Amino acid sequence: MSERTNQLRIRTPEGVCFSLLLAGPVSRCLAWIIDAFSIFLAIHILISIVSRLGILSYDLPKAIVFVLYFTCPIGYAIIMEWYWNGQTLGKRLFGLRVIDIRGLHLDINQIVLRNLLRAVDSLPMFYLLGGIACLINRHAQRLGDLAANTIVIKEAKAIQPDLNLILEKNYYNSLREHPHLVARLRQQITAEEAGLALQALMRRNDLAPEERVDLFHIIARHFKDKVAFPQETIESVPSEQYVRNVIDVIFRVQR
Repeated sequence: MSERTNQLRIRTPEGVCFSLLLAGPVSRCLAWIIDAFSIFLAIHILISIVSRLGILSYDLPKAIVFVLYFTCPIGYAIIMEWYWNGQTLGKRLFGLRVIDIRGLHLDINQIVLRNLLRAVDSLPMFYLLGGIACLINRHAQRLGDLAANTIVIKEAKAIQPDLNLILEKNYYNSLREHPHLVARLRQQITAEEAGLALQALMRRNDLAPEERVDLFHIIARHFKDKVAFPQETIESVPSEQYVRNVIDVIFRVQR
């Protein structure tokens, strides 16, 4: 049995280390209960509406219910985790998120694989096999997570930082000229991503010049992939300045 830990430490190629708080079996179970109830309610509402319309025969709704109870949980999880970047309704309520174990972008193939294996994790009933796997695995991974190379983390609440340490009082930010894109950017960036970028800015003077340039180039490119701002807005902005602009629009309220 591997030694159990409640954190996952990731070291980037640039030598930057950060920790992620792993979600335990209890919080994952509570999130699953919320998701199961949502799926159950949606199925019964759908069947009730179709049946009352008289479209289906008496026996056909039973067959459809049987099929839906097997396909809806998997389809629901795949769609929600892809649309909400690793979250379902239950995970969102309890502050959980599925991510790649290496800290990389979560791929659609990983989402599909981990959810297809729910059928195995749920054996013999009530996710007993998956629950045992979570308890004995050092990263609290069920079998689907092990196969897809994913983990479920507990998102840390973002704390309002003292931006005066990295931003001037009358700081001009070209991103604020596009408020609809700024709103979309706030939705796409997680608390962990914003926190890591903020820490990088606060510790930038501790980095060697080449490491500093490489690190902020990677962070800026990651944020640019989230939301595409007009080229004329960002083309002349250095990578470190772009990261500073992103942190500004995320943490500082425009008055």
